Amino acid sequence: MDEADKELLRDGRTVVVFGSMNMDLSVACDRMPLAGETIHGSDFVTGAGGKGANQAVAAARMGAKVHMIAAVGADTFGDQLVAGLEHDGIGTGQVRRLADVPTGVAVIVRTGGDNRIVLAAGANTALDGREVIGSIDALFDQGDARIGSIFLAQGECDLKATAQAIEHAHRRGMFTIFNPAPACNLPPQTWREVDLVCLNETECESVVGIVPTDEDDCRRALEALCRLTEGAALVTLGAGGSALLFEDEYVHLPARTVDVVDTTAAGDTYLGALAAMRSQGFPLLDSAGEATCASALAVSRLGAQASIPTAEEVMAWLIEQWENDR
Repeated sequence: MDEADKELLRDGRTVVVFGSMNMDLSVACDRMPLAGETIHGSDFVTGAGGKGANQAVAAARMGAKVHMIAAVGADTFGDQLVAGLEHDGIGTGQVRRLADVPTGVAVIVRTGGDNRIVLAAGANTALDGREVIGSIDALFDQGDARIGSIFLAQGECDLKATAQAIEHAHRRGMFTIFNPAPACNLPPQTWREVDLVCLNETECESVVGIVPTDEDDCRRALEALCRLTEGAALVTLGAGGSALLFEDEYVHLPARTVDVVDTTAAGDTYLGALAAMRSQGFPLLDSAGEATCASALAVSRLGAQASIPTAEEVMAWLIEQWENDR
């Protein structure tokens, strides 16, 4: 760990998340319906979601100081989502309330431990680059963000605004993490402002045309991603764990074995936990290891934000796993 990382570890930096906030409407069924078919479902639940909000909650529960940049409608769902972030100690001063568009909604169908999701973006795509850049600068002016803070973005908001925000955050000295989910791409100049790209197998194929099915393909995919970013790259592999390439070092991290209940927030928990650990000065490899544990615990629970663990829960779970393995 270099001196900059040691200084980060002493006082931490903020995680600033620009991303989506959705109300999730989730139902379980025995199988996916065919075209034009109606089938019976069960276990209907509503809950706070959206990749941006999920990742912000995961970062906060893992001990980071977090601020959210987003937009919701001036409606009941928006009220509930903002209140939920505040309950987790997340700064919401840069969450805009818009009267002319509704809050984003995600309809989730769960079956066999897997899920399929349909998004209605609503207010999530309403902010433009100028507005997001203004929020970043406001956080700096207020002392809520500074050089070395983490900027985390995904693909559920306006992509042009996301690209402009990444470029601005990086040039202000923030460590930028981009999660191209749903699968999307960035202009070449924006990729070079990304310090870490983190994505799953499907998104990896979409971005670089390589399916990471084995170690050789993982290496090739990560090398291609690193050529885009000139930084580090990480691909999550579901039950196969994850693979990381940084400073020409390839590392595979195995997954933790759990009984899978709901995978909805698996990737978001991973990203938020990784950002939190990085903001507290931990090296990238250690941060990815902690993120693996947090994600494993999340998939053993039902819901999106409801499934995301705290740092204390992750530690207790790891101790239990260790004692069971003795």
